[in-house]
Amino acid sequence: MNITIIAVGKLKEKYLKEAIAEYEKRMKAFAKLQIIEVNDEKTPEAASEKEKTQIIGKEESKIMDKITKDTYVILLDVKGRMLSSEKLASTIQDLGTYGKSHLTFVIGGSLGTGEALKKRADLSWSFSDLTFPHQLMRVMLLEQVYRAFQINQGSPYHK
Repeated sequence: MNITIIAVGKLKEKYLKEAIAEYEKRMKAFAKLQIIEVNDEKTPEAASEKEKTQIIGKEESKIMDKITKDTYVILLDVKGRMLSSEKLASTIQDLGTYGKSHLTFVIGGSLGTGEALKKRADLSWSFSDLTFPHQLMRVMLLEQVYRAFQINQGSPYHK
């Protein structure tokens, strides 16, 4: 299986880079993993709604340019559907069974994503009603994808 993560913004914190490197190493047994970072747009302190819409549009365009036609897109969205770890695992397993061997997870910018990306997404997934830093979200996403593969394998990791 091929897993792509497209994320807005650059990862700067060393401890988060180390956590991601650990999950990248663990994921090698299950999938080919690619992480694509797209540059975020600077948001002025008192940005107007028009400016915010323009920023979302620019970031969305960069993301859409990186999404291939043959991939199943899972958008991380606060308004998306909540999934348990077990449901994510069965979803990934079902997608593989039905020939979807390339999954792309998208983490938008701090202002969210636009309508074109929401329409392109095959699944919108919400981790929680809580707000998380985008950089930390990458680690959490990788851990949950790794956990899904472990669940599907029957590993005690999930216990």
